[in-house]
Amino acid sequence: MRRINWVVVATLVVASAIHVGQAVEATSSRTFTVDNDVPYDPNGRRDPFRPPLVEPSVNNVGLERTPLQRYELGQLNLVAIIYDTGSPRAVVEDQAGLGYIVKVGTSIGVHGGVVRSIDRGRLMVEEESVDFFGERRSAEVVLEMASGERERGNR
Repeated sequence: MRRINWVVVATLVVASAIHVGQAVEATSSRTFTVDNDVPYDPNGRRDPFRPPLVEPSVNNVGLERTPLQRYELGQLNLVAIIYDTGSPRAVVEDQAGLGYIVKVGTSIGVHGGVVRSIDRGRLMVEEESVDFFGERRSAEVVLEMASGERERGNR
């Protein structure tokens, strides 16, 4: 009885393989043409299935990063500003409570940000990013002091 079942199964497998082979031969011999088809020219266009080419920035080439370049800007708090001097300076604090003194031109953040200006109550950082199309864009990020700290600085 068991041997008969195997013979039946083997016969069905062979029969289905022959049937599939005939169907493949029948469909492969057909060719389809579409009227009014517009030819596609990929020259000058990027492949939508590949990520954009990102050129490594200077910070990503193996140079040692400063502690400020290891933090996202959202992880830093602006806690103090000295702005009545010839070169204004600011103090930013990380989540562990460590303070870092920055001035205009200081590199800050993991995205290659640079401090562009220090004004009363705020710190302006310019970061470069690459959009979906591979174009470089610069974005300005503003770190502001908390309102209580800003009021204490105005006295």
